[in-house]
Amino acid sequence: MKTLVGNNPLGSNMYWLVKREFWEHRGGFLWAPLITGAVFLVLNLMGIVTAEVVGARHGIHFGASGEMQHVISQMDAGDMSHVGMALDIAMYSSMALIFVVMGFVVFFYCLGAIYDERRDRSILFWKSLPLSDSQTVLSKVASATLVAPIIATLAGIAAGILQLMMVAVTLSFHGVNVWQLLLLAHPLRVMLNMIGHIPLYLLWALPSVGWLMACSAWARTKPFLWAIALPVATGLLVTWFGIMGLFNLSAGWFWQNIVARALFSAFPGASLVAGDDLVRTGKDNLDFMNLSNTYHLLGSANLWIGVLVGLGLIAAAIWFRRWRDDT
Repeated sequence: MKTLVGNNPLGSNMYWLVKREFWEHRGGFLWAPLITGAVFLVLNLMGIVTAEVVGARHGIHFGASGEMQHVISQMDAGDMSHVGMALDIAMYSSMALIFVVMGFVVFFYCLGAIYDERRDRSILFWKSLPLSDSQTVLSKVASATLVAPIIATLAGIAAGILQLMMVAVTLSFHGVNVWQLLLLAHPLRVMLNMIGHIPLYLLWALPSVGWLMACSAWARTKPFLWAIALPVATGLLVTWFGIMGLFNLSAGWFWQNIVARALFSAFPGASLVAGDDLVRTGKDNLDFMNLSNTYHLLGSANLWIGVLVGLGLIAAAIWFRRWRDDT
């Protein structure tokens, strides 16, 4: 801990604080995406082997030798594009499960980030060090919005490449030219799309991260129940007011922009269905993950209002951590 108690600049303190968060939660940040990717690949391999064995046992041939290659050679540019898109989807599919798991990791990490320190009294030790509450909370925010998605993205890219190779090798046993098949895919574009979504995820996740950390710092007990109950109960109340005609409130808007943003913004991909513009873009362009189709969200008031709200909630978490006296 010598590096934390010396007269270190802010950047150095933040580095060691983030590193501390990683080592204390490496099970969620590191091993969860790696194990998820490995399990996904093993299940896919088992499915491929099962299909091959069952097919051979019942005399079903998934394309005789050279037959599939002949079919591919007869395809036009449009057909080739759809084959390449299918291969890209194979890569995205392996990443999707990893990001779902990452969403749960970030959700529960934020809920326990400050509450667990109070519960095990370790906050007394950390408060004895020359570290501000702002530095400590911001290191947890950085861990949730940068460390977790970067590791999950790298694990997803590795799993996606292995998934692509698995599909290509399997088809090669049926007479398909592996290199011709791989040239139809766009692995570099897929990787750039996933890496490019990390800054967008950081911005979009701030309301959820801020809300969960504020509950973690404020709740004396059971922060999970408070984090879920307050927005859901408020949403039900708004819906009831709408049914009774007491106020002119849009329950659908409230559930989508308040409840959903508070609870689910930390899940990667939530921004892809954030509004009508993104939904229409996804329908008009099959490559819905392309950065050119999603980064126009930076021009959305919805994003920046969420950022401001998230920053306000993070400030509240810092204040509660500083003044909470139930330790």
